[in-house]
Amino acid sequence: MHTYWNDWFFGWGWILWFGFIMLVFSGIGNWGYSYSAHRKFDLPRKGARDILDERYARGEITREQYVQLKSDIASV
Repeated sequence: MHTYWNDWFFGWGWILWFGFIMLVFSGIGNWGYSYSAHRKFDLPRKGARDILDERYARGEITREQYVQLKSDIASV
């Protein structure tokens, strides 16, 4: 005579449990991978003002160009 408990493990029920456990582990793995990938590539981006300041600091543009470009950025 089979009981309810034995039917789940000696019949086809063990395949269902195995599938459920595999879904849980694959879901956890997928979450971990996507979490680490997003942390890796979601870096803060520089704004236009930061890039302008760096160009002026390196000497790529003159003071007049810097002031003009800064006012253009502020008006946008």
